[in-house]
Amino acid sequence: MSRGNRISRRGFLGTAAVAMAAPAIARAQAAMEGSTEIERDITQSSRHNISSFRTLDWQPYFENTRNGAVLVDITSRALHFWSEDQSIYRLYPTSVPLTEDLTRRGRTEVTRLVEGPDWRPTPAMQERNPEWPDYVPPGPDNPLGTHALYLSWQYYRIHGTHDTRKIGRRSSNGCIGLYNEHIAELYGLTRVGTQVLLI
Repeated sequence: MSRGNRISRRGFLGTAAVAMAAPAIARAQAAMEGSTEIERDITQSSRHNISSFRTLDWQPYFENTRNGAVLVDITSRALHFWSEDQSIYRLYPTSVPLTEDLTRRGRTEVTRLVEGPDWRPTPAMQERNPEWPDYVPPGPDNPLGTHALYLSWQYYRIHGTHDTRKIGRRSSNGCIGLYNEHIAELYGLTRVGTQVLLI
């Protein structure tokens, strides 16, 4: 084997080693970035952390599970559901409000369930984003996705989203978002009067 061939082989092996290590380096960098709550436009590289995503018991949060119970944990970006007889438990990843001033916590309940919701921006949204449309009909461009649970708080919803990049992130204007397949399942499990607690 000539010296030229040995150098080429060494160069090739060195390049291959760097290429193989690149995914591990990228994962380590992403893990370090994931330790912060800073959120950017989701079209850019977003930082998020849902490391506390875990199952919970209903007892610390509700006196009972009458009509079913929904717990939304803003910190872990997770929604928990317990059926009235506690035979069904579901845990879903969510999107949560973009900033603390858009976040509402406390007790409310489901007042209406809508399949194929339409959407209108709130007055505050229109003020912040005057370029937004006044109305979006049901369909793939609708920010509420395929289903929505309306709450007793005006303008607040638990709803689906067609933009799956939002799930697991601080990305909403106040509502709680789920993957469309998850909100469809939750829609079938809840009813008017289902208890909701946001913490």
